[in-house]
Amino acid sequence: MKKIGEWLIAQGKLSERDVERALLAQAEMGDLFGRVLVKLGLVSELDFAQALSEQLDIPLLTAADYPEEPLHLDAVAADFLASNAVVPVAVTEGGVRFAAAVPQDRFAARALAMALDRPVDIALGLETDIARALERYLRGQEDDEEREDIADQFAGQSDDEFIEHLRDLASEAPVIRLVNQVIHRALDMGASDIHVEPFEDGLHLRYRVDGVLQEYADPPPPSLAPAIASRIKLLSHMNIAERRLPQDGRIMTRVKGHELDLRVSTIPTVHGESIVMRVLDRESIRLSLSDMGFSADTLERYQSLLTRPHGVLLVTGPTGSGKTTTLYASLASIDSQRLKIITVEDPVEYQLNGINQIQVQAQIELTFARALRSILRQDPDIIMIGEMRDTETAQIGVQSALTGHLVLSTLHTNTAAGAITRLEDMGVERYLITSSVNGVLAQRLVRTLCSSCKESVELGDTAIARYGLKRFLPAGQRSVYQAKGCDHCLQTGYIGRTAIHELFMLDSDMHDVIMGGADATQLHTAARRQGMITLYEDGLRKVVLGETSLEEVMRVTQDQSGDEAMEPVMAAAAQSALA
Repeated sequence: MKKIGEWLIAQGKLSERDVERALLAQAEMGDLFGRVLVKLGLVSELDFAQALSEQLDIPLLTAADYPEEPLHLDAVAADFLASNAVVPVAVTEGGVRFAAAVPQDRFAARALAMALDRPVDIALGLETDIARALERYLRGQEDDEEREDIADQFAGQSDDEFIEHLRDLASEAPVIRLVNQVIHRALDMGASDIHVEPFEDGLHLRYRVDGVLQEYADPPPPSLAPAIASRIKLLSHMNIAERRLPQDGRIMTRVKGHELDLRVSTIPTVHGESIVMRVLDRESIRLSLSDMGFSADTLERYQSLLTRPHGVLLVTGPTGSGKTTTLYASLASIDSQRLKIITVEDPVEYQLNGINQIQVQAQIELTFARALRSILRQDPDIIMIGEMRDTETAQIGVQSALTGHLVLSTLHTNTAAGAITRLEDMGVERYLITSSVNGVLAQRLVRTLCSSCKESVELGDTAIARYGLKRFLPAGQRSVYQAKGCDHCLQTGYIGRTAIHELFMLDSDMHDVIMGGADATQLHTAARRQGMITLYEDGLRKVVLGETSLEEVMRVTQDQSGDEAMEPVMAAAAQSALA
């Protein structure tokens, strides 16, 4: 029979180098090989358990297989179950079934059979599931008392004792496994952010998947909140003794073969420290403009702006709308061998070959403006500014464009036309804007429908006219798709996201409108008269193609409540039923 390491290599979960590292670590740590792999972040607990289940031909039980009510076994001490990581899951006429973290332990199996005087069946279970089940079913009252003790154990401690206590808690194996499991789960779910939030009723764990927060149904126990926060802060090189001020940090880790970069932010709240981790998977980023969700006509015009020798090209949208990814894809489409490209970012999210990337360091006064003043002496052809945050940065960016450089940057505005008035608010004169800005791309991300369960719905004339679909529907087509939900998409109806765009190009006619003192609304209206496709209209094109739903486009582009956003499909379904 293959060794478990060879088994995981054959399944593509590990490399031979990973196994060598784990064996060296095992020699030092003296723990089981599987636990070492999980602690090092080389493989998830679930992946290892699945491989072990196949190798030993033992069924693997998940949390869903555990009973809702506790199983009382008077003949077996709770301490024995806890020390051997075993929990009863079923009692039948034929015997008792247990889930064990180490099912191949014959001593535990014989001891249980002797204590119960009945046949015993041992299945494989995840250590975290078993620990949670033991806490919930077998040691509930005990743990309530322990939680009170843990809550009181900080009382009367000096600052030094408190810090040392936090370090000890954060270094315990259960806390390490718990934090690793939280990160692994984020990768499995494809989450972009992890939210660990303490509230009065306990610790809440939420994941942002495809732009929507999903609460994890079984969060860690409240008693572990200080230890979890300390563990995350230690990993991200923060000051664990400072709980009164916000902190920022970074965790570089390798999970299941993926290089993860976690940007960690903590803020103090009335119930403890709220922690958010932004998950950047270096292997999942798509750096191709053709994969960004551009419609063909928008992509063609956007690429024409990238080929211009000088000027400012802005990408706008709220936080998390994919602006930086679009800029990275834009830079990747440019020949970095022939052109000198320098970026100034905060932070540098992904490292690009052939491009000089500068990380802003506010603590040593290396700001966007200071870096920009220096890189102009580096003879660049193209400059990317992570974000135009202040007047000085905006003015230097505009001046760089006027002196023969192509400048790419992001700006926080709701519409593409709004970027013009935003620059003016930042102190850039209108005549400089018309002389330097080539175009503005507004972007949003919409969830894409699950191909396994999306269902067609027939629209009536009223709905088609109301939502402006007529100009985009091909002749004879009256149906669009809506979300339904299945196991494949976790009952959400959506898997993944794509972008919708609004490209505002500045030509001579638009220069006249800008110099005439037009506000953002007037600029937007003028751009539409010249044929600009808005974010909503670009979303409608994707609705017609079956890529997303009408309510999803309205959720992202319209300032409406959730009930109003659901109205289009509900109305369409009603019309279909009447027909």
